[in-house]
Amino acid sequence: MVPATPPTTINCMSEQTIALVTGANKGIGYEIAAGLGMTVGVGARDVQRGEEAAAKLRANGVDAFAVPLDVTDDESVLAAAALFEERFGRLDVLVNNAAIAGAWPAAPSAATPGSLREVLETNVIGVVRVTNAMLPLLARSARPRIVNQSSHLASLTLQTTPEVEFGEVNGTYTPSKTFLNALTVQYAKELTNIKVNAACPGYVATDLNGFQGTSTPAEGAKIAIRLATLPDDGPTGGLFDDTGTVPW
Repeated sequence: MVPATPPTTINCMSEQTIALVTGANKGIGYEIAAGLGMTVGVGARDVQRGEEAAAKLRANGVDAFAVPLDVTDDESVLAAAALFEERFGRLDVLVNNAAIAGAWPAAPSAATPGSLREVLETNVIGVVRVTNAMLPLLARSARPRIVNQSSHLASLTLQTTPEVEFGEVNGTYTPSKTFLNALTVQYAKELTNIKVNAACPGYVATDLNGFQGTSTPAEGAKIAIRLATLPDDGPTGGLFDDTGTVPW
């Protein structure tokens, strides 16, 4: 169970806690950056949009700076890691939020190898690429945290429960998040000194779903923020939403 209001969180560890949020120039990622209460790197593929988002956050009192970051590009990710190395020498929190939906709806029978690869490149391989590049920096943190942005759609239990309705079946985005859940567990098993969890933001209105969601990005950001600021006795290797543990 994720504590609703942790008595002692990662924010207490020092005067300056350093975070990176990928895909943070808009939507849930932006709201995560806004709500962390940390010095936060605003990861964005588009340099101008990243700068604009960071400026907006600073105007609202957030210690934010833009990080040009394309999670599908090795050089871009390595450059982002070098930026944190040069400025801070460490990273305390990594939120892997960047994702794409791909074609939607797209039944498995309509998916192509190319469409699947495209989604996996961002939603799964991109997470591995960024996480592994940032691990040396996270290793220097007193209380490192990794949060992977997942989805209720990724739950095999919920997907196979007859009374649970998720709409059209999907052969690319949904499996990519299930894959991400599996990776989250394996990272947590390996990185015993880092709390690694997956967050389910709920059905949030963003451009990922054509703004059809029922929750706001700020509401969807809450669980990732809680997992990013877990106390030392908080969970690791789990999948969570605002109500608690989500079944695998």
